[in-house]
Amino acid sequence: MMEKSKKYTVITGASSGIGYETAKAFAARGKNLVLIARRQDNLEALKKNILGEYPTLDVIIKAVDLSLTENVYQLYADLKAFELESWINNAGFGSYASVASQDLKKVENMLRLNVEALTILSSLFVHDYKDTEGTQLINVSSCGGYMIVPTAVTYCATKFFVSAFTEGLAHELKESGAKLRAKVLAPAATKTEFGKVANHVDVYDYDKLFGTYHTSGQMAAFLLELYDSDQVVGAVDRETFEFQLCNPKFLYAGGSSRNQKM
Repeated sequence: MMEKSKKYTVITGASSGIGYETAKAFAARGKNLVLIARRQDNLEALKKNILGEYPTLDVIIKAVDLSLTENVYQLYADLKAFELESWINNAGFGSYASVASQDLKKVENMLRLNVEALTILSSLFVHDYKDTEGTQLINVSSCGGYMIVPTAVTYCATKFFVSAFTEGLAHELKESGAKLRAKVLAPAATKTEFGKVANHVDVYDYDKLFGTYHTSGQMAAFLLELYDSDQVVGAVDRETFEFQLCNPKFLYAGGSSRNQKM
C-alpha cells in the first residue's frame, strides 16, 4: 500500500524511448515513480531495472492505452490516492504521409493520444496541484511543434497544439500566482521507436535516414535541465541540434486592450 508521505513523478509513454530513459533519470534522483504505457512486459522490465539499482524507491506501473478517452479519466482517478509531485506527458506518436493519403484511423488515434489525452491529464493535474509548492507539468512536444515539417503536417499540427497549450498554460499559471510550473520539451530527431511507428515499417535506420540525431538518454538529460530551470521551453534546434532553454516562443496577448472584457 502506498505511503501517504511519499511523492511521485508520473511519466506516460514510459515503456521505451525518451519516457524509458526519463524514468531512469528521475529514479537516479531518488524520485518515486508512476510509469504508464500500453506494454505491460516493458513496464515490468523497466521496474525491475530501476529497483535493481534503487531498491528503496516505490515504482508503480500501469498498463493503459491512453488513446481511449475513458481510460484517461480512469487512470487519473486511480492515481487520486497518490501524492504527485511532477507529471510528464511523454506518450505520443507520429505519422509521415501527405494529408491526401494519410491513414485516417491512425490519425484518429494520434489526435486522441497527442492532443486529447495530454489535454485531459494536464487539466486534471493542474486543477488538483496548481497551488502545491514544487510541482511541475512537462509536456513533450517536438521541434515539429514550432515549424511545419514536410510529409508530417498533421503530426506537426498536434505538436503545435502541445506547444501552444503548454506555453499558454504557463502564462496562465504565472498570472494567477499559482505555484505549479508548466513547461514544454521540444526534441528534434531522436533514436527511438518513433521512426518505425511514424513510417509504419519494421526497421528504421536513423543513421541512414537522419544522420544526425539524439539518443533517448540525451533527451532525458535535456528534460532534466528543463526541470531544473526557471524557463518554460527546452527546445532542440532542428538544424544545429543544440539544446536551448528559453522563454515561451509564441506571441501572447496578455494585457491587450483587444481581449474580452470580463
